[in-house]
Amino acid sequence: MEEVRVRFPPSPTGYLHIGGARTALFNWLFAKQHNGKLILRIEDTDEERSTQASIDGIIDGLQWLGIDWDEGPYFQTEFAADHIAAANRLLAAGHAYKCFCTKEELEKKRETALAEKKREVGYDGTCRHLSAEQISEKEAQGLDAVIRFKVPERPGTMFYDDEVLGRIERAYSEIEDFVIVRSNGKPLYLLCNVVDDIRDRITHIIRGQDHMTNTTRQVLLYEALGAKLPVFAHMPLTLDLQKRKISKRSHGEIVAVQFYRDRGFIPWALCNFLCLLGWNPGTDQEFFSRDELIEAFSLSRMSRVNSVFNFKPGDPKFFTDPKLIAVNEHYLRTMDLEQLGALVRRELEAEHLWEPAYETSRRDWFLATLGMIRDRFHTLKDFTAAGRAYFSDSYDIDPKPLAKNVLKFPELRDWLPLLAERFAALTDFSALESERVCRELADELAVKPGTLINGMRTVLTGQLAGPSMFDVVVALGQERVVARLRHIDRLFAAA
Repeated sequence: MEEVRVRFPPSPTGYLHIGGARTALFNWLFAKQHNGKLILRIEDTDEERSTQASIDGIIDGLQWLGIDWDEGPYFQTEFAADHIAAANRLLAAGHAYKCFCTKEELEKKRETALAEKKREVGYDGTCRHLSAEQISEKEAQGLDAVIRFKVPERPGTMFYDDEVLGRIERAYSEIEDFVIVRSNGKPLYLLCNVVDDIRDRITHIIRGQDHMTNTTRQVLLYEALGAKLPVFAHMPLTLDLQKRKISKRSHGEIVAVQFYRDRGFIPWALCNFLCLLGWNPGTDQEFFSRDELIEAFSLSRMSRVNSVFNFKPGDPKFFTDPKLIAVNEHYLRTMDLEQLGALVRRELEAEHLWEPAYETSRRDWFLATLGMIRDRFHTLKDFTAAGRAYFSDSYDIDPKPLAKNVLKFPELRDWLPLLAERFAALTDFSALESERVCRELADELAVKPGTLINGMRTVLTGQLAGPSMFDVVVALGQERVVARLRHIDRLFAAA
């Protein structure tokens, strides 16, 4: 049985965006499912726009997502000789020809065709039938020439079978003789891509539907080069709410993989979300482990309809697709605590909040605390923002609960230090005992327990809501709780 070989061939002209990441993910899933190979090929022939920073960003993005490859990265520019050799073979076999028409001449012909309302406004084949003598004469004059592929003059249509869209047909008469080598001698993407896929023995090409105009022409190149046609599968595009294709140019960093890495998203959560953009498992299942997704994935369940990336620019609450936020929240709440601990550690280290004891003597406390506080968090960044009070004595107090739960009750200036002294006297600093002491004090003061509890939460964590208050008290520890409640004066003074 032929080995399945797929490829991900990004152009290094910017960061890895989520559309490219989805393409890489689908190819990776297909390769894994069939025990095949994924080849990473950097298509760096655009010398003016290709940068090393973009190459590094693409590789870093794939590695962060956990999308590994089996061969490469190969660089398209390393195989320039192969591309030229293929163009020369096509010339020699009569499948291509030199075209000496200038840009000005081509533009004038196009304008004339448009003015005459001709159905076809593409290249008219002026140089297609030049004799060898005419070609030599033009070359002697030093005229620049491109190389055009000679589309067969056949009746009917050419076709290929697409694994997603079914049979795709196009009349030969509708395909103009297209350029495969520029006048400066550099081959174009259309040819380079085919030559590289043939050399890399690619069996399946899984890419976006925006490449379909290329595919019909590339099928002709495969045929002319005498190579076996790969299986094509064209994925639906991902659009924004205005039905525009998501892109670096139109949407900026919001569609960059790096954006989500830097904002504390879990790599597999992003993968899980991306796989559901244009693919349907055929069940109600929304969350997949790596192995589950590899087993469930199939090209036959790819949608033919474009998917929508639902985000509203300028909306701080939904700064990205709400579905992606929900998927990330799910993984924060349910993933193994050891795995979560490794991810949170990186966030704490970045904020200089990590303590070596979290890996040794306080390991159990560290993991238990993550398990307690994670339910209300959206991203990993929340552990060093909303959850900062658990790892540092330097943390912000949210102005809303400060006003509502503390400053509104000036008596707390005396009550909370009093509570601190009673907490300090406890020999069993447990959730049960700390709650008993708090409620007893509320009874003595003839106030609602919630007044003390809500004020205490704000002072101790800086937040309006969170886990059970007395579980929080135990997690913070007796010494830290007592110290913070004793120094409530600073909050009133600052106000």
